[in-house]
Amino acid sequence: MSGGMTGRVGPGVAAPGALGRVVELGAEGPALVAGIAVPGGGALVEVELMGVCRSDLKEVAGTRGGPGQFGHELVGRVVESDVPGLHAGMRVCLDPNRPVTRGSGFADRLRVRGDAEEVRLALPAVPEGVPARRLVFAEPAACAAHCLGAVRRHLGTEVAGRSVHVLGAGIAGVLIAALAERAGARVALRNRSADRLGFLRERGVLLSAVDGADGAGDLERPDAVVVAASFVVDELLVEALDLVRPGGLVLLYGGTRAGQRLAGLDVDLDAVRRGELRVEAVWRGSPVVVGGSYGTAPEDFATAIGAVADERLGVERLVTREARLAELPDVLRELVSGRQLGKVVVTR
Repeated sequence: MSGGMTGRVGPGVAAPGALGRVVELGAEGPALVAGIAVPGGGALVEVELMGVCRSDLKEVAGTRGGPGQFGHELVGRVVESDVPGLHAGMRVCLDPNRPVTRGSGFADRLRVRGDAEEVRLALPAVPEGVPARRLVFAEPAACAAHCLGAVRRHLGTEVAGRSVHVLGAGIAGVLIAALAERAGARVALRNRSADRLGFLRERGVLLSAVDGADGAGDLERPDAVVVAASFVVDELLVEALDLVRPGGLVLLYGGTRAGQRLAGLDVDLDAVRRGELRVEAVWRGSPVVVGGSYGTAPEDFATAIGAVADERLGVERLVTREARLAELPDVLRELVSGRQLGKVVVTR
């Protein structure tokens, strides 16, 4: 670890290495563990607010592929650091895609260790004076920004003036649609069940895109269709392929499994998504481009933080439940077996 300024441990913060309470995944599911100690070094973050992500629930259920990212949506403050560019007092979020060592972010405190530059990139700074209920959306919004960048790259053009439909009105779909609309696209947000769209209408979130799915937007075959549901299931992918204009883009954002294919489409869906590939294919006799989006890049966080900090976006209206850290293991079990329309946030 590179040398740098070491932050003073603030009031109420345990000695270096002590993380306090942490919710971890074990053989019997999520459990609250107290008094965990880890080596020092890197950066220690005192967590302000956490968000429960669909991928967290997939990890609890054992259905998520790829590396674990349990407990990755958070806002906190650096209380100790030997990393240049990260000093005590900085308010940060977490980029879980950097190659660093960390535990669950569902915690009183989070230790992030590794190469100094990677630790710095893993903890992007967020502004003071912005409510944590907005900033806790920074990481999913960064994924949405990365997805929109993939749409631009695979289309070979900006999205301004283009028609973009998003299939899946969960948190990810809402954020992708919102950023596409901010970029000047004509956006429609679709969902297989009506309750999510009704929830967004009641909350006053992204009304133009929600109503576009039921109105004139349906008369236009879109330039791009983003499949943003939790999983890219066959039924949803067929809908996207039938909906997009000939030669248009179907962008895979939701989860896929190794070797996944759709009959009639000569594409390895998982390879395309994880490799962020662009594949020209044929569907029902018409040309189509199938592309992928996976993870984030550092520049996505600057876009995301600026977007969620803007009160006009109103992401905090997506929060429907607040739980305490000590309650989280039971809440996670409940969410895995139930249905949650909005975002659950977790306080200490």
